[in-house]
Amino acid sequence: MSDEAKFLIDSLVEQLSISLMDEYGLSITESLNEVYNSQLYEKLIDLETGLYYQSAKYNYQLLKHEMTYGKII
Repeated sequence: MSDEAKFLIDSLVEQLSISLMDEYGLSITESLNEVYNSQLYEKLIDLETGLYYQSAKYNYQLLKHEMTYGKII
C-alpha cells in the first residue's frame, strides 16, 4: 500500500470516527471500534474498490447503512 493510500484511509477513519461521536454520542474508543470492525473498513483497505478515494460523507453514509442493516448496500 502506498503512503498516499495509507494517508487517505487514515484520514477517512478519523473523519468517520468523529462523525460517529457527533451523531451517536460514542466515545473515541467506541467510534474507532465501530469503524475498524466494519465491512466498510475491509473495503477501504482493499484498494481495488476505490472507496478510499471517495469522500468521507459518502463513506459515512455507507457506514451508517451497515450499522442499521448489518451490511453495506
